[in-house]
Formats: sequence, C-alpha cells, structure tokens
Amino acid sequence: MAGSLNKVILIGNLGKDPDIRFMPDGSKVTSFSLATSDVWKDKVTGERKDKTEWHRISIFNERLVDVVEKYVRKGTKLYVEGQLQTRKWTDQSGTERYTTEIILGKYRGEIVILDPKRGESDSDGRSDGLPGDMQLDEELPF
Repeated sequence: MAGSLNKVILIGNLGKDPDIRFMPDGSKVTSFSLATSDVWKDKVTGERKDKTEWHRISIFNERLVDVVEKYVRKGTKLYVEGQLQTRKWTDQSGTERYTTEIILGKYRGEIVILDPKRGESDSDGRSDGLPGDMQLDEELPF
C-alpha cells in the first residue's frame, strides 16, 4: 500500500456542554463527548434494543472552537470529521494510562451542526443561527 488514511466520521449528540480551555500559549481548545447509538430489534423477543458508544472529541482549531463555544450545547446533533489518536500518560499513582480520541487539528477537521438551536429562530425561519446550509469546514487555508 502506497499510503495510509486516518479519518473518522461520526454523527451523534453531545452528552454535556463542551469544555473550553486555554493552552499555555493562549490558544483556545475544546473537548466534549459525542454519543452514537445503534438500534435494532431482537429477533427472539421482538424487543427494541440499543447500544450507545461515547467518543471523546478534541478540537485545536480556534475558529471551530469559537463556533462550538457559541452554538453547541448538550444534546446538539453534530457531524464530526477528524483523526483517531491514542495518547499515553502516567497518572498520579504511577500507572500508565491510555486514551483514544478524535482530534480536529489546527488545520484539519470539520464539524457541521445538524439540528437547530432550541427555541431560537431568525428572519428566514431557520433556527440554527447559521446562514443557509453553512458548513464549518476548516480544510482551506486562511
């Protein structure tokens, strides 16, 4: 294989409001958990079953962080496109720990808000606070 690809695409809902933080260099970052669910009907009992997976999302692109800070809250449905990354660290007791998360770097990644903000609407009847079908795509250099 000549190359490789590390790309993750998720559509899900936020479990709680995003956490906005500042890095030592003053840049803004955000992280949040996104829930995706699989629903099926049990063949034996006929019962509706579901399984929810939680995905940790970290965004280092300040423009996307600003959009998340302004428009995204608990329950918001998002399309997220980023890269899978596993980090290793040592906790306070000296135990090595690992975490895997979806990263949207400074110049990569995309988010699209898929549902309207609750209870608000603008003059054209849209209620998401974004003009038209605005996508928040950061693959273009600025």
